[in-house]
Amino acid sequence: ILFKDHYYSVTPVAALLDEIMPGKVQLLTGVPCNNTTGGINPYAVEHGFKLGARLVWMPTFSAANHIRHSHRKQFLPTKEKMLDPTMLTVVDDRGKLKDEVKQVLDQIAEYDAVLSAGHLHISEIWPLFTEAQARGVTRLLVNHPTFLIGCTPPDMAELAKMGAYLEHSCCMWAGVQGKNYSHDSLKMCIEAGGVPNTIIGSDLGQVGNPTPVEGLRYVIQMLIDLAFGDDDIRAMIGGNAARLMGLDEPQAAADPADAQRVVPA
Repeated sequence: ILFKDHYYSVTPVAALLDEIMPGKVQLLTGVPCNNTTGGINPYAVEHGFKLGARLVWMPTFSAANHIRHSHRKQFLPTKEKMLDPTMLTVVDDRGKLKDEVKQVLDQIAEYDAVLSAGHLHISEIWPLFTEAQARGVTRLLVNHPTFLIGCTPPDMAELAKMGAYLEHSCCMWAGVQGKNYSHDSLKMCIEAGGVPNTIIGSDLGQVGNPTPVEGLRYVIQMLIDLAFGDDDIRAMIGGNAARLMGLDEPQAAADPADAQRVVPA
C-alpha cells in the first residue's frame, strides 16, 4: 500500500509501522515537494530516500496549476487557517527547468525511484519528463491526468508511449466528484493510455468521501460493468502499480547507501 500526506513526508511513519507490524502489509510512501517541505527541496528528498522513500511527488497542493484552479474554501479546505501558498512550478520564466528540479531528478535516478508529476499542468510535464528520462529516470507517473492536469486523450496516449503510467483516481467516480464523471469517461481514460499503463488509485479517505476500500470496490464494479476482464482489472488495480514501484523485481528501488540508512529511534 502506498500512502501520502500532501503536507509532509510520511516515510518515518511507514518505517515505524513496519517495525510494529512486520511482514503484514508492505507500506510505501514518498516525499511531496510542497511549501511545507521547502518546495522542490533536494534536502527533503535526500532525507526521504535515506528513510526508504520510493517516490517523489512534484508540487501538488502548492503547484501553481493547482492554486489557479482551486481555493482552500472550495477544494479540500484545511481545518485551521494557513499561510497563503507560494505558487510552485518546475520551470522558470523562460520555460526552462529550474536547477533544483534537475538536482531532484538526479536523486530520483540515483535511487531508481518513481517521479510523480503531482498537480503540474501537462505543459510542465512534457519538459519535466523529457529531462527526467535524459537524466536516467525510468519510473514516471501522472496522477489523475484528466482532473486538474489538463491531459487530452492524445496526451495520455503520448505519455504512455513515453513509458509513463497514468493513475486515475477512484474519487473522481466514487467520491464527491462522482456525479461529474461517467462510466464512459473511465473507459475513455483507460483506452487512451492502454491497460498496461493504467493504474487505478483511490485518492480517498478525506472527510466526506468514501474510504479507499469502498471507492476501489465501486470502481472495480464499474470496470466489470464496462466488460473489462479479470486479468485487466487485477493489472489496473494492483499489478501495474507493483511493476511501476519495482515490486516485481528481485531488488527494486534500492537505496544505494543502504548501510547508512536512517531509521527513526
